[in-house]
Amino acid sequence: MQKITPCLWFDNNIEEAIEFYQSVFKDAKLGKVVRYNDAVPGMGGKILTASMEIMGQSFTFLNGGPRYKFTEAVSFVIPCELQEEVDYYWGQLTEGGEESMCGWLKDKFGLSWQVVPNGLIRMLQDSDAQRSARVMQAMLKMRKIDLPLLEAAYKGEEIVV
Repeated sequence: MQKITPCLWFDNNIEEAIEFYQSVFKDAKLGKVVRYNDAVPGMGGKILTASMEIMGQSFTFLNGGPRYKFTEAVSFVIPCELQEEVDYYWGQLTEGGEESMCGWLKDKFGLSWQVVPNGLIRMLQDSDAQRSARVMQAMLKMRKIDLPLLEAAYKGEEIVV
């Protein structure tokens, strides 16, 4: 059982966030929803918190308003086995968001994600320092991780990123 649950602070757009993450992550499960009562003017009936499970990870969403923003200091890693998974999550999560480098992105809510193929980690951990270095050099030039290009770099083939 997971003992620590990340709490994500949204700027009065929690319902949009819930819908978005349910559309991106097909296994997303909405749990308990707590609504504001009339004690908070203008918020009665709106969602205060919601629990959601995404890829086996529990999250609490908080509808807290504009006071705090997400930063890259916290990100969530999505491990992918196939390039098609990388392409899917990258495309879905950058829609309305922004690309960064080395598999990092921000979604339209400003939440940072790392879309990482498992093959990248295996190649970076290789005991052959030259192969690992070629993979690192190729990855550092990428926005979205391109697993076939990394595999070519790993093999010592000429690549253009």
